[in-house]
Amino acid sequence: MEITREKAFELLKEYVKSESLIKHCLAVEASMRGYAKKFGEDVETWGVCGLLHDIDFEQYPEEHPLKGVEILKEKGYPEDFVMAVKGHADRTGTPRETLMAKTLYAIDELSSFVIACVLVRPTKFEGLKVKSVKKKLKDKAFAKAVDRGQIKKSAEELGVELSEHIQTVINALTEREEELKKEGLSLID
Repeated sequence: MEITREKAFELLKEYVKSESLIKHCLAVEASMRGYAKKFGEDVETWGVCGLLHDIDFEQYPEEHPLKGVEILKEKGYPEDFVMAVKGHADRTGTPRETLMAKTLYAIDELSSFVIACVLVRPTKFEGLKVKSVKKKLKDKAFAKAVDRGQIKKSAEELGVELSEHIQTVINALTEREEELKKEGLSLID
């Protein structure tokens, strides 16, 4: 099966109508693309994995991500891709054995958190620093749905120091925002 972003985005829109969930998926796609570049992996495949990781969340929240796994298998996505999606939720008990799986787990919560930081800044992405994100991480009242423990644990599992991890995600989201704007999309508008 050839993995293309165009087909993946159409598939995502079949299952996801919520604008905020689509933006989350776009943010995770951006971070996966950034890490794929950093690790010398296939940018398209990793990006699509991020894009589709929550495909079932809106329609099947109680079965997430297992229903998504079924959908992706049905569509012919490769086993390592499907296992990365399955492993991004702790509740499945799925070991994250590949770099793709560990990365997806590591950037899911953090991508949303960085976007939350961007949304409260007057300059948005411009000038966003790791120390600002770390300061917001300490503020339990800010973006309180984000699991701080998971962010720290997942960076360790990926084998990346937290500051470097945050910087990689900031860079990926900033770069992707410019690309998405050209497509008439945005992570923050």
